[in-house]
Amino acid sequence: MPRSQINANFIDKTSSIVANILLRIIPTTSGEKKAFTYYRDGAIWMLAQSEGNYAEALQNYYEATRPEIDPYDRSYILYNIGLIHTSNGEHTRALEYYFRALERNPFLPQAFNNMAVICHYRGEQAILQGDSEIAEAWSDQAAEYWKQAIALSPGNYIEAQNWLKITRRFE
Repeated sequence: MPRSQINANFIDKTSSIVANILLRIIPTTSGEKKAFTYYRDGAIWMLAQSEGNYAEALQNYYEATRPEIDPYDRSYILYNIGLIHTSNGEHTRALEYYFRALERNPFLPQAFNNMAVICHYRGEQAILQGDSEIAEAWSDQAAEYWKQAIALSPGNYIEAQNWLKITRRFE
């Protein structure tokens, strides 16, 4: 096993141990503890994306949404579900979860960015299919989402800023 993988495994195991200790000593409700456990398990499986463990990660995130009542924490769970659906090419479902995440936390520039990427991709697909009107609509929607992402995080999304300038969609 490569040294970097050994170190990563050590860090993952250490983080899990520390998280379990904190979970026991910090005053939280049983529902919050259960939600955190599902969320942590889902995050661990997110690290294993390259191994294709999406189904198990999704199951943990879906389970974590049930007891989680904090809108901020819930937004990140929903965002992570959107990430997995994006990775699986399920763009409509991904958009649904990004929207749900933003309903709970409108300050997630990464959700706006991912929504823009999906819209941009769909616009590119429409161009390949010869439908310039649909392509333009998707590109306009991508521009709106990227503007929101950039407004929330001005130093990020440089490529999106360049695309907005090149396509004359940047205000």
